[in-house]
Amino acid sequence: MSDPSNATIAAAFDELGDLYELDGAVAYRVIAYRNAAKAVRDASVSVSALTREGRVTSLPGIGKTLEEKLHALLDTGTIPAAEKLRAKFPPGLIDLTRLPGLGPKRARKLFDELSIDSLESLRAAAEAQKLRGVKGFGPKFEESVLAAFASGVAEKAAPRLVLNKAVELSDAIVEALRAHPAAVRVEAAGGVRRLADSVKDLDIVAASEDPAALAAALAELDLVESASSSGENAARARTHNGVSIDLRVVAPDQFGNLLQHFTGNKQHNVKIRERAVRKGLHVSEYGILDDATEETLRCATEEEVYARLGLPWIPPELREDRGELEPGYVVPDLITQEQLKGDLHCHTVASDGRNTALEMARGASERGLEYVAITDHSATHGFGNDVSPDGLKRQIELVRGINEQLDGIEVLVGTETNILPDGSPDYDDELLAELDWVVASVHTSFGMSSAEMTKRIVTAIEHPWIDCIGHLTGRKIERRKPYELDADAIFAAAAANGTMLEINSAPDRRDLNDVHARAANAAGVTIVINTDAHGVSTQGIARWGIATARRAGLTAAEVANTRPWAEFAPLRKHARTATT
Repeated sequence: MSDPSNATIAAAFDELGDLYELDGAVAYRVIAYRNAAKAVRDASVSVSALTREGRVTSLPGIGKTLEEKLHALLDTGTIPAAEKLRAKFPPGLIDLTRLPGLGPKRARKLFDELSIDSLESLRAAAEAQKLRGVKGFGPKFEESVLAAFASGVAEKAAPRLVLNKAVELSDAIVEALRAHPAAVRVEAAGGVRRLADSVKDLDIVAASEDPAALAAALAELDLVESASSSGENAARARTHNGVSIDLRVVAPDQFGNLLQHFTGNKQHNVKIRERAVRKGLHVSEYGILDDATEETLRCATEEEVYARLGLPWIPPELREDRGELEPGYVVPDLITQEQLKGDLHCHTVASDGRNTALEMARGASERGLEYVAITDHSATHGFGNDVSPDGLKRQIELVRGINEQLDGIEVLVGTETNILPDGSPDYDDELLAELDWVVASVHTSFGMSSAEMTKRIVTAIEHPWIDCIGHLTGRKIERRKPYELDADAIFAAAAANGTMLEINSAPDRRDLNDVHARAANAAGVTIVINTDAHGVSTQGIARWGIATARRAGLTAAEVANTRPWAEFAPLRKHARTATT
């Protein structure tokens, strides 16, 4: 029996956490298994191997008790505690938890009161309007269940990897392959190179004088659980955490053809091929065939490929068939992280951050920023550790003192106020007026209709002391869908009121997304890129907000916080309102 993959082990721990929650176990035990599953899933090396080597407790969240369960799983193929718990519940009960709003506790309640033990019985109960009779549920939940079935949400989908995790993994693979003697060039392609929100697999392209040797080297990497050959110049593999890898290798003088072919999305590449055909050319990963001469142009660089087709080189982030191949298109000078001069959204120990305001300010300064806003969560954020009105008054004094203490950086006192359901902030205007900067975000009541949510956010946009709207749609990539709203109406209101909209750089948010950022910019909205950092160690995540801005085609001039403080300061409502 072969050792289980990381994905298999993580699934076993996830199941055990769900089973314990179904059984009514104390919360810390359930959380322990969920955290362990995440640690295993994120591990880049074989957890089975770490277990056999006695080193598995080096992973976060894996202690002696979980180590014992891992040994049992490796030796017997199962975990005894899971076997005992499975015997207590129908196998279909855990499947219920795949539906939004139906965790193990609520699934157990439906099982106890209506004997619902499978997705099929849940659908039948919803169609018969039986769910609404259970306390804590109701007609709206019943409707959401039927809508979920109609959209296919109950069907298991292949997991996708959020970009920051995909980049971390692909960087490790690329670095390892570059160290091989046969490697001339190795690069990530596909969605990783386009800096997409998430990817389903990794595309790696390489140049070598000995393609077979480099393709074979993929199977030898510590990151790889299994591999197979796809020909002399190609290989496929799967990592220990279940991510598929596709490696292609060509001669060095064909590398530009290969990299171009495997970078653009499907629609971009279709347009490229159609353009080539109109010119009597045929494009592939191996070269550009001229029908008239029957000669094939092999390109060492992508620039040569685009030039042969009469096109400028298109940055990878823009290869999404959004007009970049249309006549007259001018390639923008895309923004870079080094051009950011300020960060207008970060948290400290006053709310849910890990560092003090002084430490966050120093961290921003060490990264070369000229200004930073301290914006801890407000009183109705809903997750504890929030700042009360009296706490914010103390914060004002603290941050003012820090600003006087530090040279070379302007430290703004601000807040991330919660937008209440009626659109108002959760601090009074008199207190907001004392601040330098206010970010307003939706943190509660996500289930409003599109019309209600739009009215809520537009009301906040119109508020005289709200400078910026944070993470507009509330999405969590691959985990939580955005709430519904009328983006165009919000962009129009933001432009009319001089309220900025944020591209939030948290790697699982990136909100505004690239489509919204492009549309907001076109509507005349002032855009800022913020980190939403909760610690000094995460202040570098601006790279993911920059990635979104680049995918939106934004230049430095189109992002407000690339301006030095003297130019940015007058753009704030706090500067304009205070002078009226």
